[in-house]
Amino acid sequence: MSTKNIPRVGVAVIIKKDNKVLLGKRKGSHGKGTWAFPGGYLEFGETIFGCARRETLEEVGIKIKNLEYGPYNNNYFKKEQRHSVVPFIISDYASGTVKVMEPDKCESWEWFDWNNLPNNLFLPIINLKHTKFNPF
Repeated sequence: MSTKNIPRVGVAVIIKKDNKVLLGKRKGSHGKGTWAFPGGYLEFGETIFGCARRETLEEVGIKIKNLEYGPYNNNYFKKEQRHSVVPFIISDYASGTVKVMEPDKCESWEWFDWNNLPNNLFLPIINLKHTKFNPF
């Protein structure tokens, strides 16, 4: 079996601040034009919380605190032939200034009310919303 056919673990970080969550508008990768939580693929030997902290700092330039495990979901991107299992990590904003650290991957970061998220969401968030999960 080719490694391209193996599902990957993609950690998504739900960062809460002032009753809102942080989303970035994706570009340059699958899900272009959709809004997603900070996150990325788990690296070999890395803990899920370690991945959440690393990806948040790399992508947004901020630190997070009070990490806890949320739900997870199974996502199959038919068009891109990608498959990922995504554990959601719930956290609070700790410090730093939100900024686009990877302009080739993200257009902007914005805070949204959980009950008023944009329509064009990344597939893992769409699947999460179907479960009626609420991080607050």
